[in-house]
Amino acid sequence: MVEELYQACVDEDKNRLASLSTAAMQARKLKAKNMGQLLDVFITPYDKESIYRMITQLDWVTLSVKHFVLETDLYDIHELAEYEPILRTLATMAIALEKGIASLPSKTLGIIAPKIDQVHDLYDEVVETCAKTTATLLAQDDIKHIIRHKDILLQLKEIAKRLHISANTLE
Repeated sequence: MVEELYQACVDEDKNRLASLSTAAMQARKLKAKNMGQLLDVFITPYDKESIYRMITQLDWVTLSVKHFVLETDLYDIHELAEYEPILRTLATMAIALEKGIASLPSKTLGIIAPKIDQVHDLYDEVVETCAKTTATLLAQDDIKHIIRHKDILLQLKEIAKRLHISANTLE
């Protein structure tokens, strides 16, 4: 969903952005299915807890993307290309997290750890970029514009935070 968000915003494709709400509903169904399977599987409580935490953290990523789309729609913000550097970093974080998760069956920390470190480093980058963008935003005089875009920046940071926490869970 994060990668789709990036492409939708860069291409300024309102239809693609709107389709993320459908993707969020599908993700919610997948979460329910995974939770059901988790209840029925016989594994150690520690493993079950770890899997549960990963499922819930990925659900938070989905919700954060959904909330970003909601806010941009309600605030009538359609030109999102200005957020391209942040969105690109978020997409890179999501790809690194996905590759880390895909490496789990190998049980090789040497493969997973660099992806986790990459997510951590990129999280710092998102926070820094959001802070710089906020500083530029606050230099403007239109208070409504400032508030709307500040909320959007906060939602982008929330997506980054959820990806970061997911990486911590993977670790």
